[in-house]
Amino acid sequence: MPADRHVDRQPPATGVPGDQEWPGQRLGLPQSGRGAVAGWGRRIVALIIDWALSMLAVGAFIGRDVWLGQGVGQWGPLAVFAVEVWLLTSLLGASAGQLVMRLVIRRTTGESLDPLRALIRTVLICLVVPAVIYNRDQRGLHDLAVDSIALRR
Repeated sequence: MPADRHVDRQPPATGVPGDQEWPGQRLGLPQSGRGAVAGWGRRIVALIIDWALSMLAVGAFIGRDVWLGQGVGQWGPLAVFAVEVWLLTSLLGASAGQLVMRLVIRRTTGESLDPLRALIRTVLICLVVPAVIYNRDQRGLHDLAVDSIALRR
């Protein structure tokens, strides 16, 4: 969703703990459909797609060592994954897997992530722990650090 397009936002929750009926409500996001917080299923499938593409890309250059985790096969896929996620999130607003799963990464203001924010977010995703600690809006520490959120396209 381009930054200049108005999102059909719902009224925010009152701020009282526990009054949020769906993820993103307190941010004024819709419960479902376009612009709603992306569900975990879509996000996990997107991650699997991105990782598989990274493995295939590295495997094309080093052969089966990528599947055995030997040599470059140990860290090569992570490096390719990081570059792919950073570049595509900076340029298109989503990684390849997220594009396939119809997701977009935006700032909570609706703007696209600039390259620096996308880089910080990507590094935190690669560290894994920040991505698995999240709040009631399903925003992980990597999203909170750069003021981003994963939305449905």
